[in-house]
Amino acid sequence: MNDLPFSALLFSTVAVAVAEIGDKTQLLALMLAARFRKPWPIICGILVATLLNHALAAWLGQWLSAWLTPELLRWGMAASFIAIALWTLKPDTLEENTPLPARGAFIATSIAFFLAETGDKTQVATVLLGARYDALWQVITGTTLGMLLANVPVVLLGSHFAQKLPLKAARLTAALLFLALGLWVALRGVA
Repeated sequence: MNDLPFSALLFSTVAVAVAEIGDKTQLLALMLAARFRKPWPIICGILVATLLNHALAAWLGQWLSAWLTPELLRWGMAASFIAIALWTLKPDTLEENTPLPARGAFIATSIAFFLAETGDKTQVATVLLGARYDALWQVITGTTLGMLLANVPVVLLGSHFAQKLPLKAARLTAALLFLALGLWVALRGVA
């Protein structure tokens, strides 16, 4: 699909950054920051886990788009984006007794983030973006940047910053973004 230069990068970044606010992986970042108190290994772990997880998701999306008819892809994407909009309205929680790996901050974060992202709404969004855009490197880079934009401040500023986030407004904004995207795809298609 022919898109404006870097549109996949920009849209992927914004979509995941907004969707990640209040997500369980953001809560996980806060727990890891409080436990290990080593921000840079945690940030590097988030980067590695997200790159691996979202690369797999984007490749899956592109593979699926090759097997689906354009009409089926269009309606499947529209329904999925609308479902993500509804999913975004439900606040995520992380159980207080969720065990964190006892390894170092980098390894613990990499493992925990990769597992927490599996089946998460940002991973589903990455599959859809991979199906939508030909430039996979832009989707993977964009979704990873979005994840970092949402989580690095939480890691660096810890609980002080997390308590000040307007999570309800952020979830509503993310839901509206995904709803608008779903309606756009339903009305205009994916091309």
